[in-house]
Amino acid sequence: MKNVTITLDEETARWARIRAAELETSVSRLVGEMLRERMLEEESYQAAMQKYLSQKPRGLKGPGVIYPKRETLHE
Repeated sequence: MKNVTITLDEETARWARIRAAELETSVSRLVGEMLRERMLEEESYQAAMQKYLSQKPRGLKGPGVIYPKRETLHE
């Protein structure tokens, strides 16, 4: 574990103390867990994006099939 000092405005600090008390944990652990969740979300998003972008492009139509006219789609 690594100690980090953060600065919060009064309203945010009050909310954090109340929320930590509701969850029967410390503000430090609450903030640490929130940051970890955010980190995992971003890592998951990046992995999904990388997987999507690494796929070979696929055509939207088969050979010999023409796209419908714009006017037809918007009727």
